Amino acid sequence: MSTMLLLLILIHSLMFITTSSDLTTDRTALLAFRSAVGGRTLLWNTTSTSPCNWAGIQCENNRVTVLRLPASALSGTLPVNTISNLTRLRTLSLRVNRLSGPLPNDLSKCVELRNVYLHGNFFTGPVGSSLSGLHSLVRLNLADNNFSGEIPSSFNKLTRLRTVLVQKNQFFGSLPELKFPNLEQFNVSFNKLNGSIPRSLEKMPVSAFIGNSLCGKPLGVCPRNMTQPAIATAGIEMGNSNKKKRFSSGAIAGIVIGTVAGFLILLSILLVLFRTKTGEKTRSLDVQTIKQQETEVTEEKQIEKPENEGVNNGNLVAAGASLSSGDENWVENGAKKLVFFGDYFKAFDLEDLLRASAEVLGKGTFGTAYKAVLEIGTIVAVKRLRDVSISERECKEKIETVGAMNHENLVPLRAYYFSKEEKLLVFDYMPMGSLSALLHGSKGAGRTPLNWEIRSSIGLGIARGIEYLHSQGPNISHGNIKSSNVLLTKSYEARVSDFGLANLVGPPSSPIRVAGYRAPEVTDPRKVSQKADVYSFGVLLLELLTGKAPTHALLNEEGVDLPRWVQSVVREEWPSEVFDIELLRYQTAEEEMVQLLQLAIDCTAQYPDNRPSMIDISKQIEELRRSSLYDDNHAHSDLANATD
Repeated sequence: MSTMLLLLILIHSLMFITTSSDLTTDRTALLAFRSAVGGRTLLWNTTSTSPCNWAGIQCENNRVTVLRLPASALSGTLPVNTISNLTRLRTLSLRVNRLSGPLPNDLSKCVELRNVYLHGNFFTGPVGSSLSGLHSLVRLNLADNNFSGEIPSSFNKLTRLRTVLVQKNQFFGSLPELKFPNLEQFNVSFNKLNGSIPRSLEKMPVSAFIGNSLCGKPLGVCPRNMTQPAIATAGIEMGNSNKKKRFSSGAIAGIVIGTVAGFLILLSILLVLFRTKTGEKTRSLDVQTIKQQETEVTEEKQIEKPENEGVNNGNLVAAGASLSSGDENWVENGAKKLVFFGDYFKAFDLEDLLRASAEVLGKGTFGTAYKAVLEIGTIVAVKRLRDVSISERECKEKIETVGAMNHENLVPLRAYYFSKEEKLLVFDYMPMGSLSALLHGSKGAGRTPLNWEIRSSIGLGIARGIEYLHSQGPNISHGNIKSSNVLLTKSYEARVSDFGLANLVGPPSSPIRVAGYRAPEVTDPRKVSQKADVYSFGVLLLELLTGKAPTHALLNEEGVDLPRWVQSVVREEWPSEVFDIELLRYQTAEEEMVQLLQLAIDCTAQYPDNRPSMIDISKQIEELRRSSLYDDNHAHSDLANATD
């Protein structure tokens, strides 16, 4: 018995020594990595024997399994015998740093690696030998680097890959036949690839291939001789000086002369038409012109001023031109009537409104929105409803219910007009536009990034607005929650719009634009429960956190939506890998971001009964924002004390 006990003690001691030795190797590898690349978050406490408590490091079974240092100001090259010695590593995230040089060839020793995120650096050279042995790899993101060489066919050995993102690099040559059975995301855009797209990738979206000299599905048909494949995108340089000229100088001159002559003829015709049109003594636009402009706008959102400031699309007389037939509903005691709500200052009537200069803001689910500038200087937003299918009495009752709604996070309905032919709603105008435009619009120079404080504040404002709507009765819901229906004040306070309108309109003539937001149980867009509102709000929260629209090109493959994509990523790696790059700098609030992410996932639960109520959602967001502000204040206080 004593012999058996001694044997067990000996085995346990050997196991402890081995484990300790392995962790010592991991620690040595991490310290070598730190000395090579530096960085602001690598102030590790080296007096501690275990690296498992260091920032960006996670361990399981006393081995390092996660190395996450995004946006940490790392620079330099990755030397051999550093990361490769972390043999139990499963997630490597060094995205958005300034790392350069080639990937170390011995990275393939990390055979348990499942997730590699290296995008947003300056890496160079080929990638085949570094990655070919990573048979457990599921997610690979090398985008926004300077990798070059051909995309190796040896990638086919990595049969578990679901994500392959290598856009914005210098890869050249043809695309090999890549057969990944579980592929969900794929992008090789903006490289130097040429030739035809292999059949195995034909189902990927067009955006996955643009910016190359590629042809075939889903792009244009390849030429027979394949000497000059079709360019995959417009607006990119076509061909180069080394390619063989297709036309003689005479042919080119003929084309140029013919084009110029045709342009001059067209210009003359337009001038004649313009002079004829301006001879008419009216400020109204033709109704057909307005309608044509409406159809060209694809999404309802408040937009920036046009290039030629002060140039309008006409005035609202044009929108109401069809009413000039003497409809008795227009007139009350000899004056056109406009019904106002509450204490709103009644400084104008319907005639003033229709004479206002107007700019088409967008065509949305329930009708067309205009920015109207009245002669007195007041600016309002006017929505012209379409497809109203209920009776006049019922419609007026529902509109008046909407007008009675009064909350700081709702866009207030100020007035309305109803007739047999036309229904107009007048709202406050929000010059900052929609959340959709702010999140997904231009991200060029001069744009102020949306930080954690602004995004969480917007999320809380939306939640409070919807909570107020739900408090008005168990059967009252918004019915059309999406980022283009969230408008912003100049101080980035959220105002929810389009509430209460879903019950006014009939079946849409075209599909309602709620792709990605609609709860799975909703079959009739006019009958949306409060729990379905919660689902839509959850999608909107995910949009705030990830920076991706629900209809993002990388998510719109059949059967994939934003909630499912987020859940699949969260299951396989650290949750913060889904966050928008603009949020990475706020690492002190990472815990609160993860909590908000989990709340969004709870809101998008498949079954309605598993979703929280809006009142609970508001409380949770308020609590985590309070916690985040508390941590920030403490961090500033500690920093001040440290410098005293």
